[in-house]
Amino acid sequence: MNTFSLKTKVYTGPGSLEALRNLSARSAFLVCDPFMVRSKMADLVSGPLGERGISCRVFSEVVPDPTVQAVAKGVKAIGEVLPDLVVALGGGSAIDTAKAVLKIYTGGGQARPFFVAIPTTSGTGSEVTAFSVVSDPGKAVKYPLVDEEMLPNIAILDPALTLSVPAAVTADTGMDVFTHALEAYVSPQATDFTDALAQKAITLVCQNLPQLYRDGKDECRRERLHNASCMAGIAFNEASLGLNHGMAHALGGRFHIPHGRSNALLLPDVISYNAGLMGNECPESLRARARYAELAKMLGLPAANPLAGAYNLIGTVRGLLDTLSFPKGIAGTGLGRQEFEEGLPDLSRAALEDRCTGANPVPVALEQIEAIYRRAYRGR
Repeated sequence: MNTFSLKTKVYTGPGSLEALRNLSARSAFLVCDPFMVRSKMADLVSGPLGERGISCRVFSEVVPDPTVQAVAKGVKAIGEVLPDLVVALGGGSAIDTAKAVLKIYTGGGQARPFFVAIPTTSGTGSEVTAFSVVSDPGKAVKYPLVDEEMLPNIAILDPALTLSVPAAVTADTGMDVFTHALEAYVSPQATDFTDALAQKAITLVCQNLPQLYRDGKDECRRERLHNASCMAGIAFNEASLGLNHGMAHALGGRFHIPHGRSNALLLPDVISYNAGLMGNECPESLRARARYAELAKMLGLPAANPLAGAYNLIGTVRGLLDTLSFPKGIAGTGLGRQEFEEGLPDLSRAALEDRCTGANPVPVALEQIEAIYRRAYRGR
């Protein structure tokens, strides 16, 4: 028996920030990073709330790849406010921080506040997922947290908030969307419902991301990519992710490569592995290969048979990475060979133990993860 649920109410399109004027609360706790305060984007939230008579405490100590230390500060700050409304404004780091803060805060016996997520990048889909990823810099690891109680009540997808996102960040976050959708589609837990969302998200990324990389001010394409991010988030929240994210979590946790970039640089080789193209053909890889071929056909690629479809999908991914000016491999990020090799054993173990890896469509062992990392280090 399969299930499909969507707890979060989603407001989309230009002007969707107006949904804030429908909220009622006594006090709010706004989670964002320092840039949101400096750029006055935080005022776009606190202003409408103030007009509703809602006092707003701003917590702006969010950091990239949210850390356990930042979450601890957030838990302390929210405990001083005891709000009945929490708003997360920003990229995945802000939303993930808010989720982790809420998980600990309510775990201590406090009533759960109404939770609103407002993404300002199109990448993580965190506004509609039960996932949060928190880093421990001291241990150089990332911890994926999963709890249905972390799902926002409302997500507001206003494309105007994404117009100033730099080209490189647009590329990184856009490939995160693509990877979310791709992993959800080949997941053993995929359903007709998640397939529909994953397919649409992949189509929207391919149709809009290269153009947005060249012209980030196109609000119509910004809206489509924002929607794709949300759709992919819903898809993987139900179907789960896989090896690509498990390896990306470990890579980013140890070497501080942005999450979307880590996903992108690993993706061609993870597809190769899952499709049984690395000498690992098995019944599970044949199923994954057929699923990749379905996506290839959807994108109009030659796919006379599953093998051809999988190869052409890999080629298309590589071409997309070239269009978006990604480095040819992990080495191109500036990570030296000696540092990479010294960290590889711990890196591979962390990837193997990652919760996402356990949901991969094809079984994987430690030595196979090491081989994929080495291929991705050399690059396409």
